[in-house]
Amino acid sequence: MSIIDPIPPQARPYSQQAPPVSTDKSPAIDSPSTSSNPVTTAIIYCEGNFAAPDGKTANGLVRHSEKYKILSVIDSEKAGLDAGSVLDDKPNAIPICRDFEDALAQAGDIPDTFIFGMAPSSGMLSPHERGLVLEAMVLGMNIVNGLHEFLNDDPVFSAACNTYNVTILDVRKPRAKKNLRMFSGRIAEVTCPRIAVLGTDGAIGKRTTATILTQALNDSGVKAVLVSTGQTGLIQGARYGIALDAIPSQFCSGEMEATIVEAFEGEQPDVIIIEGQGALSHPAYLSSTFILRGSCADGVVLQHAPGRSHRCDFEDVLMPTPASEINLIQTFAQTKVIGLTINHENMTDEQVGKAITQYEHELGIPATDALTRPPERLVDMVISAFPKIKGKLADCA
Repeated sequence: MSIIDPIPPQARPYSQQAPPVSTDKSPAIDSPSTSSNPVTTAIIYCEGNFAAPDGKTANGLVRHSEKYKILSVIDSEKAGLDAGSVLDDKPNAIPICRDFEDALAQAGDIPDTFIFGMAPSSGMLSPHERGLVLEAMVLGMNIVNGLHEFLNDDPVFSAACNTYNVTILDVRKPRAKKNLRMFSGRIAEVTCPRIAVLGTDGAIGKRTTATILTQALNDSGVKAVLVSTGQTGLIQGARYGIALDAIPSQFCSGEMEATIVEAFEGEQPDVIIIEGQGALSHPAYLSSTFILRGSCADGVVLQHAPGRSHRCDFEDVLMPTPASEINLIQTFAQTKVIGLTINHENMTDEQVGKAITQYEHELGIPATDALTRPPERLVDMVISAFPKIKGKLADCA
């Protein structure tokens, strides 16, 4: 019981409850998940960051989760509000709670899982957050951790797993180096179009757009598979994916290639959509280089936030223009940017409409906003660039 000491005193009354036996046997993150896995209940910790860039994991799970039933989000700054209303002006009955105690009270029963829903640039837990995670473990809750800090390697958390019969899923932890894969050239065996959703910044909505695009294509009769490249997509339940920014650079292109080949062989899709990370021009987040090289993407959809003046987390680094990013992408890789998607933060709907018109005129490619405009516009973007897919639409009619 030595691990109790770090737990915040205000949370300790709950630690006297008998923890339930954990039934969540989450698959290793480097193995595809299956639809037969039971959906488990979860609360998300996102203090001070929900609906903000550093809260992108919580934001994504509130919008879409195949594996977890999200019961609530913890963020005292927005407590009492509906998470869907805050994020997209669409109520979804997921409450925002002031603290862990409030979330437990609203859940009624002890949830199965505690998800750390933030992606701070430090990638580490604060002392308070460590105590909160330990308190959840005392209650018998499994932990989902998307940070660069691997909690299974910490003796305190490891002891808590054994004591309370719970698990920690360190989403970003890669395979052992001996099992990582080098680029082989097998990407040439993937005969369907590969489309990467890249951006002009980090935390700009690439995963959200990629998810909506994949769903829209499938709804239209075009079989599409999403390959995730970050922790949030993997937590959401992506069948194929890797946490690319945690892999040693020597293996990044190979792991990207191998994951796409797995998706192609396993699903035989008409198109593969690849989630982007960071931005090719970003001085700190370089995963886009490996995504382009490893996937040998046939096309790119570029996400841009016209209302963002500087890179998130980097106030002295100005945002690039879409034109400069497109030029960089098409110079760096043998690919073409087939469309632009808008992140509408700090913009009115009228401003979004004007931006779409302006960029289509300036760039000569279609533009849309995946969240506020019809998803069919995304499908048209893909069909226009890869007309051979159009026959699949007729099959659906």
